[in-house]
Order: sequence, then C-alpha cells, then structure tokens
Amino acid sequence: MPRLLSGVKAIEALRAHWPEYLMEAAALGTFMLSACVFGVLLPELIDGDFARRVAGGLAMGLTAIAIMHSPWGKRSGAHMNPAVTLSFWRLGKIAGWDAVYYVVAQIAGGAGGVALAGLLIGQPVAAVNYVTTVPGPQGSWVAFVAEFAISCVMLSTVLRVANSRRWTRFTPWVAGCLVAVFITFESPLSGMSMNPARTFASAAPAMQWDHYWIYVCAPLMGMLAAAQLFLTIRGVRKLACAKLLHAAEQRCIHCGYEPANGGSEP
Repeated sequence: MPRLLSGVKAIEALRAHWPEYLMEAAALGTFMLSACVFGVLLPELIDGDFARRVAGGLAMGLTAIAIMHSPWGKRSGAHMNPAVTLSFWRLGKIAGWDAVYYVVAQIAGGAGGVALAGLLIGQPVAAVNYVTTVPGPQGSWVAFVAEFAISCVMLSTVLRVANSRRWTRFTPWVAGCLVAVFITFESPLSGMSMNPARTFASAAPAMQWDHYWIYVCAPLMGMLAAAQLFLTIRGVRKLACAKLLHAAEQRCIHCGYEPANGGSEP
C-alpha cells in the first residue's frame, strides 16, 4: 500500500506541476547553451586569461539574472541546480516528488542545452571540450574545497537576501553577481560549477568523468551546510518560499500561492 500511494503521489505531482518541471529544464538548458556560445566566442575575441574570465563572468552572470527574471524563471523558481533544489527540500520548502522531478528536469535540460549547442555551432563546441569543469593545476582537493566554499557562500547569501523584505527583489542580481565573481576569481581552482547537472551536461559529450565526484559531492555538501546553518540561526519559519524571486503574477507550487487570490504575494 505505501508503494501504491507513493506512485499515486508521483503521478499527481507530474500532472499538476509538469509546466514547472519543463521550465526548470529549459532554464538550465538556456544557461548551458549560453555557456557554450560564450565558451567558443570569448577565446576568439579577447586576449588574456583574466580578461576572458571577467568577460565570461559578466556574460554568465547576466544570463543567470535574465533567466531568473524571465516569466518561466519566476514561475519555477529558477533553481537550475540539484544542489539548490535538494537544499530547499531539506528546508521543507519543496515537496519530495517535486524535488525529484526538478532534479531530473535539470539534468535533462542541461544536457539538452549542450546538445543543442553542438547542433547549432558544431565542432567549435567540441574544441572547447563542451565547456567542461575540471580541477585547476592545484589539484582535486583544492578544487573540492573551492567548490564547497563557493556553494556554501552562494546559498547562504541567497537565503539571507531572498528572505529579507527589503532586499528580496534583488536576489537574482545578487546571485548573478556572485556567479560573475566566482567565474572571474575561483574558476582557475575548480572551473566554477556549483552544480552537478551543469557539470554532467558538459562531461557527458566530452566523456570527462575523472573528477566528476567533486562536482556532485562538494556543491551538495556546501549548499546543504548552508541550509543547515540557516535553520540553526534563523529557523524554518523565517524562510518564505523555495523561489529565488516570488512574482505576484505567477503561481507557486511550493507555497501554494495563486494569482487569482487578488494578485498579492502571500
């Protein structure tokens, strides 16, 4: 009986929330397509490794901000990252089956974005190794620590900003700025992923699995640590929702908000 009930809940979640799952897939797919495009263009346009990292950080930070502000990003919450989704699940702000479908959608969407880049751009994407994330010359453990640190900082900052009435509307900008800063300054250590689905999307066509464990374990551990820290300091009641940007015009499958209730946020 419990298995039957679980299966029924899985089907019910899929029927009710499939648009949000597809939006999550499209969000990370768009991010990865952008990463591939800029990964091909910037080495041709800009001399100097640091200058390219600055430009790449700006490009990907703005891409993330645009996705979070898009109608689909506002509706799904624009997690785009299994580590983010599982951290919100740990915080009790996303249902179990929604979390499962989000993770599946993120993995599929990221891989689809890289595949689309390969179709549209062709060999140049393969030439940049499908923008894979790999450890820098300092080695695997430095990359692991760096990934853990930036993941923890990212989610800790996002949770604090998103749950401040004064600053919540700036959450996408804060997250995008952190992406830009991390790409500029941290990427020589680990490639700057923070995201198991993002790394999988590039690793699959490149067949680059040697260090994949870093990009699964470190982001998950870092963001779950940030979630636990938030719970310890502020408590779950201080956490409004699992969305990074809660828009009055979009329904929310996480907190139950519907625009039909008058158009004001809960």
